[in-house]
Amino acid sequence: MIPRRHLLVAGAAALAAPSAWAAAPPPLTVYKTASCGCCGGWITSMARAGYRPKVVVVDDVTPLNKRYGVPFELSSCHVATIGGYVTVGHVPPADVGRLLKERPKALGITVPGMPLGSPGMETPDGRKEPYQTLLLLPGGKTRVFARHG
Repeated sequence: MIPRRHLLVAGAAALAAPSAWAAAPPPLTVYKTASCGCCGGWITSMARAGYRPKVVVVDDVTPLNKRYGVPFELSSCHVATIGGYVTVGHVPPADVGRLLKERPKALGITVPGMPLGSPGMETPDGRKEPYQTLLLLPGGKTRVFARHG
């Protein structure tokens, strides 16, 4: 018997996946530095979820955070744009799908820092820490968009 939690997670992922949309997902542009390895893990997770990431290597993502209105304390190692939104850090693909489906009045979503177990931050022992995806509102304000772990 499959645990109910597994069914709920699989159902949510299916609903948020690009394959559930009538059209292909919008282009995903990821800005990262050459030295960051965990960004590659996040890019792989997005590609596995059906997104088509285009990677742009930059010297520093700080100017991009400023351009998209992301305060330093909400930043992470990479910045991406998709469908008129910014995503920052190790945001789960399902959260990106939900953002694009719901289209809230926001700048985008962020997972500040680099929480263990988030996409691209998996550990060999499977260790995970709880984290939140935050909806980034104008002026640097946030509200919880999703909880993980």
